[in-house]
Amino acid sequence: MDFTLLINGYAEQHGDAAWPRQRLLHECLRAAIRDGTLAAGTRLAATRALAEELGVARNTVLYAYDQLTSEGYVVSDRRGTLVAAVTPDRKPPRRTLAAPKIGLSQRVRNLRSVPGDAERMGAFVPGVPALEHFPMALWRRMLERALRGMTVQQLNYGDPAGEAPLREAIADHLRASRGVVCDAAQVFITDGTQSSLDLCMRALADAGDTIWIENPGYGGALAAARAAGLAVTGIDVDDDGMAPKPDDWMLRPPRLIYTTPSHQYPVGSVLSLRRRHALIEAARVAGALVIEDDYDSEFRHDGAPLHAMQGLAADAPVVYLGTFSKTMFPSLRIGFVVVPAVLAEAFAEMRAQSSARGRVAEQLALAEFLRSGQFVLHLRRMRRLYRQRRDALVAALELHLGSIATVHGGSAGMHLSLRFNDARIDDVKVTAQAERHGIAVNALSEHDTQGDSGWKGLMLGYAQVPAEQMEGLVKQLAAIVHLAAYAANCSTERSAKLRTPYQHARRTSGRSRR
Repeated sequence: MDFTLLINGYAEQHGDAAWPRQRLLHECLRAAIRDGTLAAGTRLAATRALAEELGVARNTVLYAYDQLTSEGYVVSDRRGTLVAAVTPDRKPPRRTLAAPKIGLSQRVRNLRSVPGDAERMGAFVPGVPALEHFPMALWRRMLERALRGMTVQQLNYGDPAGEAPLREAIADHLRASRGVVCDAAQVFITDGTQSSLDLCMRALADAGDTIWIENPGYGGALAAARAAGLAVTGIDVDDDGMAPKPDDWMLRPPRLIYTTPSHQYPVGSVLSLRRRHALIEAARVAGALVIEDDYDSEFRHDGAPLHAMQGLAADAPVVYLGTFSKTMFPSLRIGFVVVPAVLAEAFAEMRAQSSARGRVAEQLALAEFLRSGQFVLHLRRMRRLYRQRRDALVAALELHLGSIATVHGGSAGMHLSLRFNDARIDDVKVTAQAERHGIAVNALSEHDTQGDSGWKGLMLGYAQVPAEQMEGLVKQLAAIVHLAAYAANCSTERSAKLRTPYQHARRTSGRSRR
């Protein structure tokens, strides 16, 4: 720490020019300790060195240190002087008037806050895998091998499109497991799904172009679209997924269409095969591109998995997104984009000018994880585990909430939705109340893209919750939901009574008499 800079700064803020130097030094150091700037255990500069830096006599520094010692702010040992454990005086910040958002674009000012699952704690947080079951020891060995094998050239900036071994491994895996038609030249490595969305929406559309996003839908896609200045149209979702109407194609033709067909986010619907083909062909006619977000498609629990939309038709106008945050662990921060072959060269040129070029070791280790077959083995273990946890959750929900809610979207992925049969139940209030009990569910209505989607209920992630805990947690959640249902019913009955002719006549006559 630069003590000279620190002391000069505190002298300007707290000091008095008339004070002797030794008192000024003492007051500055004491203020820094009391407000926590100098934390407990920080070793102060040696007296001789600090005196030389400040241009004062050594006795001045000795006086200040002695005073701090006598007051209990510092302690001395054979190696020098250390800050003692003192509770900092942290005063609440002064309330000030809201400052104008100087320098911010209209796009940024229009952004809507998105539920941040990464920071939330508690059962049923969506999108969190069973991290304790990830083979960390195996991953560590692969990462160490990658580091040991790196050449001097690989210590330089990496390939802007991503490391070639990883792009090839991803292409091979997608062809075999998801029916994606691609080669390595069409695969581009990103920092995750949000990075992929930002890239696609800025690269594939101009400001003012129309993008369709599912309603309710993924808030991250909405944020990326608004940041790129796109005009958002919400397309309603039903039990078979995204359901555009003929009028949508005529009145609001899209440039981009964002969809999560394998497991709709947040509802959980699976886009039917008929709708997949229809969407591809209609997009082709309209000159639109479909952005297929296949975020958790590797986990299919019921029935045969459907192939990715990208591979359903020759030269399909589909950009395919994937991530390893759900299949491995979120902090890996590696995702990918698969673009149509006709766009591969343009994407490569663009990435060469704008992409981050790093994390070579992690990419090489991931390539080995895929090539060795360990990734497929890990997926197989997680599918079994998630199916058990899904089954336990569904059974508990049907037992305790089956009379007032319906389970949707449990056939795939890592979450399902619970739709309230009575739309008067306030799912936002239920979410807030559940969080007080350590249950972190999402309200479906908070994922509305545009207007009221008509979905009221809860989104529950089950991947990180042990099966044996489901019954107890659902009981707690059920008590909260039943109470909210009772409150909604009582509120409706009170409103109905107030609207009766008799009540209205009494209120009117009472006012006239007064």
